[in-house]
Formats: sequence, C-alpha cells, structure tokens
Amino acid sequence: MKKTDGYAWLVVGLLWGVALLNYMDRQMIATMRPAMQVDIGELREAANFGRLMGVFLYIYGAMSVFAGMVADRVNRKWLIISSLFVWSAVTFAMGFARNFEQLYLLRAAMGFSEALYIPAGLALIADLHSDKTRSLAVGIHMSGLYAGQALGGFGSTIAQELSWRQTFGIFGFIGMAYALVLIAFLRNTTVPAHARRNLPRTSALSGLFALWRSFAYWIIVLYFTIPSLPGWAIKNWAPTLISETLSIDMAVAGPIATISINISSLLGVLIGGSLSDRWVQRNLRGRVFTGAIGLALTIPAMLLLGYGQSLWPVLGAAALFGFGFGMFDTNNMPILCQFVPERSRATAYGFLNTCGIFCGGLITDFLGKSTDAGNLGRDFAILGCVVVVALALQLAFLRPKAALAS
Repeated sequence: MKKTDGYAWLVVGLLWGVALLNYMDRQMIATMRPAMQVDIGELREAANFGRLMGVFLYIYGAMSVFAGMVADRVNRKWLIISSLFVWSAVTFAMGFARNFEQLYLLRAAMGFSEALYIPAGLALIADLHSDKTRSLAVGIHMSGLYAGQALGGFGSTIAQELSWRQTFGIFGFIGMAYALVLIAFLRNTTVPAHARRNLPRTSALSGLFALWRSFAYWIIVLYFTIPSLPGWAIKNWAPTLISETLSIDMAVAGPIATISINISSLLGVLIGGSLSDRWVQRNLRGRVFTGAIGLALTIPAMLLLGYGQSLWPVLGAAALFGFGFGMFDTNNMPILCQFVPERSRATAYGFLNTCGIFCGGLITDFLGKSTDAGNLGRDFAILGCVVVVALALQLAFLRPKAALAS
C-alpha cells in the first residue's frame, strides 16, 4: 500500500480552490435571473432560463467521457490549468453579453471547458492517496464544490449591489489569476507509463469498451446517474422552489437554498469520507454502505422539500438532502477505485459524468416547464421516490472483492 505524503494533501488544497471556482462560476447564474432579465427579456420565461441552464449540461455531459479519456493519457497539471483558465475567461465574457443568443453560446462554451476538470482532478487525487485517506481526500475536494455552490447563491445579492455584468467580470478575473497559482505550485504530474499519449489512438475507446463489458460498472453507472436527477434539480431549481413556496424574494431565497444545502453537504462529505475510510478497513463494502446511508437520507428530504409550506421544514429538508448527498458524493470515486484499475479511472468517471449530466440536462429542462405549469413542488417529491431504485441496485449488486482494483 502506498504512503500518502504531504504533496498529496497540497494537491487537495490546490484543487479545492479550483473546485470552488468550478461550481461557483456555473451556479451563480441560477440566482441572478431576476437581475439579468431586466436587460435580457427572454429570461423572463422560465422555459428559456431552463434552456440556458440545460445547454451547459448537455455540452458538459457530451464532453465528460472524452475528457476522462484525455485525462488518462496526458499531463494532468496542464489539463487542469487550461480548463480553469478557459472557463474563467468565458465567465468574464458573460458580463459583456448583450442578448440571449450570446449568453447561450457562452454557456455552451463554459460546459465544454469545465468538463475537462472533474475527471482529471478526481483521478489525480485518487492516485496520490492511499486507501486509508482516499475518501476523506475526495471529500475535502468535494467540499470545494459545495462551497462554490454556496457562494454562487450570493450571485443575486452581489448583482444587486453592483450589477450582474460586474459580478461575472470579477469572478472570471479571479479564476484566470488562480490559474497562475497552479502553474507555480502544481507539479508536472503524469499518468502511469502504460497510459501515456504514445499509446495507439484506439486504446482510449478500447479502454471504454472494456469498462462497458463489466456488469459491476453498469451498476455503478445507474447508482451514479439516478441520484443525479434530484441532485441537479436541487442545484438549478431549489432557489426558485423556495422563493415560490415561501413567497420570498430570490435575493433571499438564493442564499437560503445554497447555504443550507451546501454547508450540510460539506459536513456530509467530511463525515462520510472519514467514516468510509475507517469502515473499508474492516469491511470491503464499507464505502458502499456509507454511500447507501447518505442516499437514503435524500429520499424523505425531497418529499419534504416538495410539499413543505413553511420556513423551518423546508430548511430542515434542504439540510438533510445536503448532508445525505454529501455522504453519497464523497464515496463515488473511491467506490469506483474498487472496481476500475488506475489506468482507466478518469475514463470511467468521465462516462459516469456524461450519463449524470445528460440526465441533469433533461431534468433541468423538464423542471423549467414544470415551474411554468405550477408543478415544481410535486415533481421534486417524485424525484425523491426515484432514488429508491438506485439504493436497491447498490445494495444488491455492488460487492467489491478488494480495496483497490488491479
């Protein structure tokens, strides 16, 4: 078993900042619709806003599987830095958009550039950390994603003080500057010798086809994909649901939704990661059981979010969902490592992301229409019931034979 050194934890810290920017830049638009629709009239229709959110997910999803293949074969330092710089430049440019068409194209470009990061970042962390620290390391990194979502909830608040254009410009500039920090401190990390770029071009697809021949991998795909439906519903539509249910302004509902969900998610990934790392030392299914506990908590949370009519039940449901989803989320890559060898982990996670994001795009578009029809709360509750399928599949079929796949 390899030893986890100080640089492995430094990488977690550096990538925590990238993860924060990754989700903050994509998420803050979810609460800035009221400010943006003053200048861009098409955004007054929820269906058009759903299209804007959905195009990011479709492009992001289509790119994710290819991003995973690339991350298994090139220098991950420069892949991560390039991804960060480009999506930050796109965020900066969104502040200059003059119509819906320009916003739509920039949102698509953001999906393309952001997709390159997650498979590379998670695979790098998983490779550097031993089995005793892998879930906690992934969990700390994932907490950056949740912190980014939480800060993204203040997009409408900042836009009220400045403007939505200045908000995009400020955070885009911060991301481009942080890319210089990574150049200085992140090492020239490479993937294993057998997976470098001098392999034949067909090797990438061959690796993906090998994954597709595994029954366990398809169970992981379903286990990952089904919870992405409520996961993306929460990310993109919880502020709207809370605003409408409680009859409060989006500038208040945005922070309420994102902070309650993402602070509890941060606790979930840290507690779930630590628990999983200890449990797997005694039982090979420890990571599976930890993820199952988290997933089970999201079911009553979605039901209560859908039908709650007052502040404290809604806040409690949001916090319960965040905590449970955090426990689930922090164990996805570590569980994957028990079934997929090191040379294919980024590819494997990239395909998971593709499936999850496509479902996210579908549910985002669907909930836009659901909002216009007045059925958003009901459909949130239905999504909670769908999670039962993923939970049953996970417990019935995910039975790892080792702490790491060989």
